[in-house]
Amino acid sequence: MLKTFSIGGIHPAENKLSAQNPIATLDLPAQAIVMLAQHIGAPAEPVVQKGDIVKTGQLIAKASGFVSANIHAPVSGTIEKIDDVADASGYKRKAIFIKTDGDEWLETIDRTPDLKKEISLSPAEIIQRIADAGIVGMGGATFPTHIKLAPPPGKKCDILIINGVECEPYLTADHRVMLEKGDEIMVGIAILMKALSVNKAIIGIENNKPDAIAHLNKMAQAYQGISIMPLKVQYPQGGEKQLIDACIGRQVPSGKLPIEVGAVVQNIGTALAIYEAVQKNKPLIERVITVTGKSVSTPGNYLARIGTPMLSLIEASGGLPVDTGKIIGGGPMMGKALTSIDIPVTKGSSGLLIMPDREATRQPMQNCIRCAKCVSACPMGLEPYLLMVLSQKGIWDRAEEEKVMDCIECGSCSFTCPSQRPLLDHIRLGKNKVGQIMRSRTK
Repeated sequence: MLKTFSIGGIHPAENKLSAQNPIATLDLPAQAIVMLAQHIGAPAEPVVQKGDIVKTGQLIAKASGFVSANIHAPVSGTIEKIDDVADASGYKRKAIFIKTDGDEWLETIDRTPDLKKEISLSPAEIIQRIADAGIVGMGGATFPTHIKLAPPPGKKCDILIINGVECEPYLTADHRVMLEKGDEIMVGIAILMKALSVNKAIIGIENNKPDAIAHLNKMAQAYQGISIMPLKVQYPQGGEKQLIDACIGRQVPSGKLPIEVGAVVQNIGTALAIYEAVQKNKPLIERVITVTGKSVSTPGNYLARIGTPMLSLIEASGGLPVDTGKIIGGGPMMGKALTSIDIPVTKGSSGLLIMPDREATRQPMQNCIRCAKCVSACPMGLEPYLLMVLSQKGIWDRAEEEKVMDCIECGSCSFTCPSQRPLLDHIRLGKNKVGQIMRSRTK
């Protein structure tokens, strides 16, 4: 019997429309707009100014705090300006604008296709190389990877879990990366194991990707300590805590991190980026993105440079369908509607879902019928109906007591609600407010 996590979960329609489409390389943008805040933590600080000439892979913004990440030029060209631009949330944030001129890379980056298996760096050198390269979690959370690889004093990692689940409907970028970059992923995992000083790694993959499971299983034979674990298809299994529960049966306590139970979780895309950073000296300047939707003429998976406008991805997939109702950055469950198609690709951009009008329109909200479907679906064991009410009424102390901060914003509650109540919208607002209150106490 296939394993899965123990609390809640749902199974929305998978709609993996682009799963069979190989990764295509997108043309370079005429202008790259590189956000300075494309990771959790403090925005990076620019180290270039208007008029500077930069090469592909050159450092253009430096990490500005403990939780922050370096940012590199995704193209070669001239710095046009450093200015505010709307990000995926619609808020204006600082960005570096680069006018593209060819594609001249730094000479220190190894661009050959040869697989480099020998890991010559020490654990400390590996972590430093990852920090230098600006690697962050590629599954969407964008937490700086070098911090995850240095557990706090007294905490020890005994197992590495690689997230190849891709449970979000429609998205297939990780699936294609597993099929097309398996060799590099395996070396990336071996690098992570060395950095963490662990001898065991599990790659969790949902059973709806039998080709990826078979492919990586075959490759894992050559690597000691790496195993593939097929998992039952269950959303949101890609959540760190849910994946740890599914793979090794350990529950991360409320408010704690995975290291509390001796685990570190990294995404498949992150493992690939780590291989490229450590073995090829290549910073994180591009990523694979799924462009999909039921009305999209040619759904696909694209390797796009950071800073490429979303419009370029849409055009590569046949243009915007006439019945478009909403464009979502990410998948339909955890993604957020974009305010513009000029928003640039960031390190956390996993997908672009173009929803037809008939599916994008919200139904009128009705009264809660006390069915408790949201409670059954919640993978964190919360009471979403109650958290929504507390957020609506501004009862923040009670919301904190009821563990609103444990919500992983998976959207399972809203998905199951027969009364079409926007549970997640209100819980997000509550999390934001309670988070502010909690941070003010520590100042």
